[in-house]
Parts: sequence; structure tokens; C-alpha cells
Amino acid sequence: MITAVNLTKSFGNQVLFEGASFSLGPGDRLGLVGRNGSGKSTLFSLIAGVEPPDGGEITAPKGYRIGCLEQELRWKKPTILEEGCRGLPAGEKEDTWKVKKILSGLGFSEVDFDRSPAEFSGGYRTRIALARLLVSRPDLLLLDEPTNFLDILSIRWLAGFLSFWPGELMVISHNRAFMDGVATRTMGIHRGAIRVINGPTGKYYRQIGAEEEVLERRRINDEKIRKKEEEFINRFRAKARRASQVQARIKRLEKMELIDRLQEIESLDFSFAHSPCPGKNILTASGITFSYTGGPPHLVEDFSFTLAADDKVGVIGPNGAGKSTLLRLLAGRLEPLVGEIRTHPRLRAAVFDPASAGTLHPGLTVEEEIARSLPPAERFRSRSIAGKMLFSRDQALKKIEVLSGGEKCRVLLGKVIAEPANLLLLDEPTHHLDLESCRAIIDALNGYPGAALIVSHDEHLLRRTAEKLIVLQGGTVRLFPGTYDEFLEEVGWEDEELSGSAPRRTASVSKKDLRRERARRREILRPLEKRIQRLESLIGRSETAHAEKTDELVAASLKQDAGEIVRLTREAAEIKKVLEENYEEYCRVHNKYESRLVELGVPVSGG
Repeated sequence: MITAVNLTKSFGNQVLFEGASFSLGPGDRLGLVGRNGSGKSTLFSLIAGVEPPDGGEITAPKGYRIGCLEQELRWKKPTILEEGCRGLPAGEKEDTWKVKKILSGLGFSEVDFDRSPAEFSGGYRTRIALARLLVSRPDLLLLDEPTNFLDILSIRWLAGFLSFWPGELMVISHNRAFMDGVATRTMGIHRGAIRVINGPTGKYYRQIGAEEEVLERRRINDEKIRKKEEEFINRFRAKARRASQVQARIKRLEKMELIDRLQEIESLDFSFAHSPCPGKNILTASGITFSYTGGPPHLVEDFSFTLAADDKVGVIGPNGAGKSTLLRLLAGRLEPLVGEIRTHPRLRAAVFDPASAGTLHPGLTVEEEIARSLPPAERFRSRSIAGKMLFSRDQALKKIEVLSGGEKCRVLLGKVIAEPANLLLLDEPTHHLDLESCRAIIDALNGYPGAALIVSHDEHLLRRTAEKLIVLQGGTVRLFPGTYDEFLEEVGWEDEELSGSAPRRTASVSKKDLRRERARRREILRPLEKRIQRLESLIGRSETAHAEKTDELVAASLKQDAGEIVRLTREAAEIKKVLEENYEEYCRVHNKYESRLVELGVPVSGG
């Protein structure tokens, strides 16, 4: 329904994409990925007609409606319900229940429906605009980072709502679980090119990585061939009896495709510095209670838990439940009204709190600000750490006062990795990052030998890192001694149960019953899981075989063996065909597996 041909867009000397073509068919659901600054939001602006391309064109059928969130929020009605109803199509203006359903899913209560939009914070105002957009049902829905202003419950609700979206959909999100749960195809902007593949983000990144690895091997082998040919030419250029051979090799060199070395792409790549702590437990909270003066009573009440030296704990709950407050209590930035927090004498905590961006000194450079977190003898490391946070070369000399909100968060993260610690307290560490950088955070956390408390709405991060959870919901705080998937299965989110969007769990269900139910589900799912594992193994072997066949092809080219070149080219094509078939089968089986999970009442990870 949307076709782009030879699309080109640049800003100054930076070319975002050039000669890019793609199409969006009926019912397509695309996840758009790429590094920050690669042009994802710009592409949305081009598709929406907000700005023109430098070259090429985008076409759509006559009357085709494209919907995206407004940049400037304007209110024309006195209540959020009436404001949401503005989006209803003609003939549905009385169907206020549709607006109420979406507002409820996005975290508003019935009491809120009659309140003015002006009474709400910026994040909630954006939710009102999102509700108005969703009820308008455009032919193509463009969503740019919709999870930025949603909590974990609203993200889960939105993913479920969009799974039944009747038209076309394109979404940008750093939340991989949400992205893979919503999109069936992945579009990527990479090295100035746009490409689309069938399948989730993981398949896209594996395919890009494998192709670039093969290309680099070809480049290295071509350089060897070129070097040998040049040595022969230089050696025998002056010998008349070798003149014909020399000329033949010169012509071959001229015909050889010159493969440039792929430019290294800067990525967030780091590990958290660790300060060893000899104790088994590093922090104990005993009966702590806290509330803000004039705020809701007891955000945290009578909460006790002990943190082991290597625990990785996810802190989860809806917005306003007190997650950040709990983190600040445990960091010692707030004092509990009741109870106490005891820490190991050698505890060293590093805190990432986006709300503390205002404490950065506006007149300092990025490098100087990071250096403030380093011991005097190690301040020379600040430039290196700035580079790891994607502030390379002159970027490290930028003043804090000119940085964007996302850049300031990267500075805060740089300050965290600058100081050796045995406890990380991280509040939404992936919020301003792209998918590649989110993956770097997850890898760094999994490789960190100390303890970590992580507030996050990102279910993919929680599944990959958290071994236990602190759950804030229903006005209570409790420790759940299991993974996020186990929490969803055994406890679940209360709001989802009340709305009927998740299987209802009751206290009368015994642990024995739960174990029996899990065993039944495993038995049903095992054949599909084995099929997925087998396909993953076949894909891996095919990728390796294709790379090896490419190496053999290069060697045959070096020997100028025409027959061998033809044979290897044919075999490489056959391997690639099998590889693509296995990819397609993997996607079909994976989708079937997730459908079976839904039938069994098991939450789908989407990742």
C-alpha cells in the first residue's frame, strides 16, 4: 500500500540513506530498527509527508490515511474522554466505549475520564493523544517509541491491542519484547541502506552479521589475490617473454571488484567495573516504610529483604507504584520513616538515576564530567569511557549544557561504569538507547560479578538478567524468588486479571498444581521446542557452510580454475537457498509455538 523508490535523504554532510526502495503491503507489520541517528524517525516523517525526500518518491493509494502522533499536543475538549472521542471516525461518534477501552488499557481510571488533559503530566498527555490516534484507525499506523511513556502494564496491553490491528503498522522501539511481539517483519536502516526481512529482530541482526562476516572474508582473500598478482606484474613487467602473462594479469586486476573495508560503526561496548566484597550478603532492609509528605500513604510499607553479593534483581510495577523511590531508599538517598537498611562495610554502590541529570555540571565537558567520578590517579581514563558511551573524539569535548536528554543519560551511565562498585542500582538504564545499545547493557549486566537492582519496564531485559524480582503492585511490595516468566505464570499482573486480559490465578492453586500444570505444558510444547532447536542448528550449520564455500570460491578464483568456480558458485547458491528455506520454516514454527503458548495461557515473551 506504500511504495518508496530510490529514496535519498541527508542532513548536511551526513547521508542517512541513498537510493533506498521498499514497499509495504496489505496487513504488513514492520518493526523499524537502526542505531540512534540512522534516520528512523526521519523515514517516518517522509512517509507521513511531514518533510520531503532529497530524491526519489513515496506513493500511496488515493485516500490512504497515515496516522502518527502529533509533535505538538493541542486540546480542544474539556475532558480526556471527549478529547479521545475526537479521533472516532464519522458514524462512530457515539461509540465512547471504544475510547474508554483504550484509555483504560493505557493506564487511565474511570475517574480520570472527566478530568482535563491539562491536569496530567507530559507522559500521560501523550497517552491521551495515542488513544485519540488509535480510535481513528488510520490505514497505516506509525508509532515512534510508543513505550517511552508507558509502564509495563500499558506496554503489555498495547502489544495485545496492536496484534489485532486491521491495517498496516510500522513501529520504532528500543523495547525488543514489544517490537517482536507486534511486528512480523523487520525493516532495518544499516550503513545508509534499507532492507526488509521476514521475521523478528534477532533474525535480522544475525543475517546482517553473517553477511558482513562473509564480505570481510572475501575482502581479505581478494587482497591476497591482488597482492600476488601485483607481485607477479612487478617482477616480470620488464621480461619480454612474460609480457602476455603480465598483460593478462593487469586486465584481471582491472576487472576485479574492489571491496572496501567496512567502516567500523561505533557502538556502546563496555563492562561495569567491579570492586570485590568479601561478604555473602551486602545489604539488608528490615521493615522499611516510606511516604512523601503530602503524597500517597506509604509507597513502601514494612518491606524486608536481603541482597546477596551476586544477586540480579528486577524491580517491577506500574508507574507511580514507588519503584524509583525504593531504589533511592536502598541507595541511601532517602531515609525510611520506619525500619532500617544495613549495608556491608565494604559496600560500594553505583547509581544510575535519569532524574539526577540536573546534577551534571552544565559548564563541564563530557570528558570532564565523567572524570569527576574517577579517582584522581585514573582520570586519564575519562576519554576512553566517553568513547564507550559513543562520545568519541570531539564529541567528548561537548559541554553538558548543549546535550540532549538521551546524551545526558549516556553521561550518567559513563559515570556509573567509571567507578568500581559491587552494587549497581539502575533506574530504566535502557530508556534512551537503541536496540544494539540495549543488548550491550544486557551483556554487561550478565557479565557483572556483583549485585544489581534494575528498575525496568523492558520485559526482554527482565527475562535476560533478573533471577528474582521485587514486585510493587496493589499497594504492596514483595520479593518474588523467581524469574519474570515464573512471576507471570504463578502470580501475574492484577490489573490484567481484573480486565480479563490474562489468565486468572487464585490463591487456592497449590504449588503442586502449578508444577503439574507446568509439566503438562512442557509436554505439549516439547515437540515444537525440539523443532525450533533443530532449525536453529540447521541455520547455524548452513551459515558456516556458506562462509566456507565462499572461502573455497575465492581460492578457486586465485587458481583461475573456471570449472571449480562454476561448481562452487552453484553449491553456494544451493546452500543459500536451503538457508532461506530454513529461516522461513523457523519463522512459521516459532509463530505456531507462540500461538500454542497463548492457547495454554502462557505469556508470550515476544523476544
